[in-house]
Amino acid sequence: MAVSVAVLITVFSSLLHKNFSLQNQVNELQDQISKFNISIGATNSIEQEIDHLPSKNLKILALILSITLLSVPFLIFKYVDYVSKSRSLDNISEEVSLNKQLAYWVDLFLSVHPYAKPLGLLVATLLLICLGGLALYGVTDGSLAECLWLSWTYVADSGNHADSEGIGWKLVSVSISFGGMLIFAMMLGLVSDAISEKLDSLRKGRSEVVEKSHTLILGWSDKLGSLLNQLAIANESLGGGIVVVMAERDKEEMELDIAKMEFNFKGTSVICRSGSPLILADLKKVSVSKARAIIVLAEDGNADQSDARALRTVLSLTGVKEGLRGHIVVELSDLDNEVLVKLVGGDLVQTVVAHDVIGRLMIQCARQPGLAQIWEDILGFENCEFYIKRWPQLDGMQFEDVLISFPDAIPCGVKVASYGGKIVLNPEDSYVLQEGDEVLVIAEDDDTYSPAALPTVWRGSLPKDFFVPKSTEKILLCGWRRDMEDMIMVLDAFLAPGSELWMFNDVLEKEREKKLTDGGLDINRLVNISLVHREGNAVIRRHLESLPLQSFDSILILADESVEDSAIQADSRSLATLLLIRDIQAKRLPFRDTQVHRGSFSQGSWIGDMQQASDKSVIISEILDPRTKNLLSMSKISDYVLSNELVSMALAMVAEDQQINDVLEELFAEEGNEIHIRQADLYLREGEELSFYEILLRARQRREIVIGYRFANAERAVINPPAKSERRRWSLKDVFVVIAEKDE
Repeated sequence: MAVSVAVLITVFSSLLHKNFSLQNQVNELQDQISKFNISIGATNSIEQEIDHLPSKNLKILALILSITLLSVPFLIFKYVDYVSKSRSLDNISEEVSLNKQLAYWVDLFLSVHPYAKPLGLLVATLLLICLGGLALYGVTDGSLAECLWLSWTYVADSGNHADSEGIGWKLVSVSISFGGMLIFAMMLGLVSDAISEKLDSLRKGRSEVVEKSHTLILGWSDKLGSLLNQLAIANESLGGGIVVVMAERDKEEMELDIAKMEFNFKGTSVICRSGSPLILADLKKVSVSKARAIIVLAEDGNADQSDARALRTVLSLTGVKEGLRGHIVVELSDLDNEVLVKLVGGDLVQTVVAHDVIGRLMIQCARQPGLAQIWEDILGFENCEFYIKRWPQLDGMQFEDVLISFPDAIPCGVKVASYGGKIVLNPEDSYVLQEGDEVLVIAEDDDTYSPAALPTVWRGSLPKDFFVPKSTEKILLCGWRRDMEDMIMVLDAFLAPGSELWMFNDVLEKEREKKLTDGGLDINRLVNISLVHREGNAVIRRHLESLPLQSFDSILILADESVEDSAIQADSRSLATLLLIRDIQAKRLPFRDTQVHRGSFSQGSWIGDMQQASDKSVIISEILDPRTKNLLSMSKISDYVLSNELVSMALAMVAEDQQINDVLEELFAEEGNEIHIRQADLYLREGEELSFYEILLRARQRREIVIGYRFANAERAVINPPAKSERRRWSLKDVFVVIAEKDE
């Protein structure tokens, strides 16, 4: 038992000893392991420090690079003059500093390149983002990509830098945010300038007109208002049109002047643009190649200068690379320049020689009172006008039958296809319409007439066939026009031998003869008239009283050359001359009608005296401003010729249809067919009942075409009358309006 206990004790003590021994070994092993771990940690930390060493160098390098790049512009700006001065020691002739040269190069770059400002802003933004990203990369632990994105957020929103930590990070973020504010301030300035420039361009008429089939008017004159009015009336049946006006004036001024005209545009839109017709870029701006008609207005002032500018404008128009879709209508001031303009423009150009035409028209109106109103009705679009159209159903029909085939129109001529499209006014009755021929008519509108079945018309004979010999006339011209020599030659052709032409103006007689000679007039070759010169002022009563005013058959008051540039001044002078002449005539009447009813005249009995004087002689006044027409029409003391308005009507008609220009040229010319006023006793007998068709066929025996009539008690003539087959009783005091080759 004891042995067993001893053995157990021995074993237990042995185990206990081994346990302590093992515990000591374990502790030694743990100490060794901890030491090993410490050595490994140290080794790892050294390796990590070795790995991060290049990254730190890069960050420091990035920070230094960003600071250097930001400092370079300031250093250049500060020391650039010093560099240029040191270089100037070798080159004494160089006087401009490098600073000024750099400023000039920048200014030149901004001026030459239209997108230089936004491009510069973009480059500045990218540089700020890149430099800011590099600086952030140097002061933060983020990657380069993250720092670039963070830099953009500081540029875009200055409030993003509030979360920055550390003094370096905060300084860089504040700097980037401040640069971002400058960038966005510059961007707002550029956007504001761009918007202002665009609005200014729109306000001043520098934007492009995106239209087609529009009417383009080049230039500005007193005729523009009447021209726009006529174009508006012409486009009314189409619901309106587009008219573009380009002149060397401010767009706002043009729009204001057009608004002051106060006429109904009838759906037509007027677009104004500022530019020169001599510059191709300005012509393209108004879509010149797509316009259906181009009207070139004559300038106010010197005739030769105006026509020279019109010639240069035609040259510019013919030089458009895209070509022209429409034709060109050119208003000229001198007939001598017409050939040159047509030579340059070719078939594209139609000319209207305004000044010469009005001179001839005044002579015709002076010899045939009431003709001015008839021309006003025919030329304008408000009443009846000329139209040309093809009617295949009339092929094979004689012109005599064509005359009575249109209930709502009056045929006046034929556009003969076999003659190359030449328009023949007042052709022979026996002419047979061929295939391709077109009929020229006077109608209210192009869609208001069409041929109908031939009516049964009694073809009677003329009551008498006689020729009234011309009697000598005495005519007075008050004022001086540029085309005075042309008017004298026309009067010499119209008047009977022994007639007198008195010329009264403030031009010296020797200077008159020189001007007439320079204009191509040989006074010694005048056959039918003799010239009588008188010097004086037409608005001074004493000067007018020295003339035998009561003995003149016709008096023409011309818009004097010295004041024709101002329509209001010229009209005021013409009105003053008219009233003075009529008053002097009224006081020289052989007897005064004391029974004049004062209540019938708003201005008193003196107008009645003037109207009695108007029965003794015809006075034609050349009026430039249409508003003056109302003054003359109410007083009824003078017939008038609306110079500017008639020219505007002619320009509008030719712009709408260039073929009409051939018709107008023949009617205005000295030779060929003209419009005349005939007495009724040439076609009918007193109290005879006839239809308009019957009178029309009777007039064909005299080779005339009757286009209207005026009753004895009527103020205005009726052109293209309705109910042409209806019979009515006529008076020998009635008159008819005809197209004929010669005056009876």
